[in-house]
Amino acid sequence: MPSTGRSGGEVPARSKRADALRNQQTLLDAAAAVFVSSGVDAPIREIAARAGVGMGTIYRHFPNRADLVVAVYRHQVDACAEAGPTLLASADSPLAALRQWVDLFVDFLVTKHGLANAMQSDSSGFDALHTYFLDRLVPVCAHLLDAAVDTGEIRPGTHAYELMRGIGNLCIGRDSDSRYDPRRLVELLLKGLQQPQPL
Repeated sequence: MPSTGRSGGEVPARSKRADALRNQQTLLDAAAAVFVSSGVDAPIREIAARAGVGMGTIYRHFPNRADLVVAVYRHQVDACAEAGPTLLASADSPLAALRQWVDLFVDFLVTKHGLANAMQSDSSGFDALHTYFLDRLVPVCAHLLDAAVDTGEIRPGTHAYELMRGIGNLCIGRDSDSRYDPRRLVELLLKGLQQPQPL
């Protein structure tokens, strides 16, 4: 009777694609962590060691450093965008979800440090990334803000773009001054949005 199944050694194409995607995400997570600790000019071997792959694997996926930096940036934007609805569904309140999301956003801004220098020869690519950043993250932040307004936790009238811009400005200078902690000021900013509760 002829066999109609796969031979034992074959792996379905879908499974291979899923494995490749997971491996690439692991690599991008490792690169993001190294960029935070050592900057975007960190040696590729440091990223490879953290990801548990050979340097050839990184160069095969990302022929030059700018390609890798762009991929990390997009990966972090996507993770931050996808976290918004998840946090809103699982947090105790919309305000709690907003606070947790802002923490992730601050982490992202730290990873983003040095992106402009890495892409200085490709301003059009940088502009495209900035557009991607706004298109993905502003609606998520707006949804969280609206949810917190609807429950009466924060005052209405704050626009997502201006909040994100304000947080971004507070994060400037963190790398050059160890005494400066932007998270404390971001927390004060979020407290300022809160609706005063009746006594």
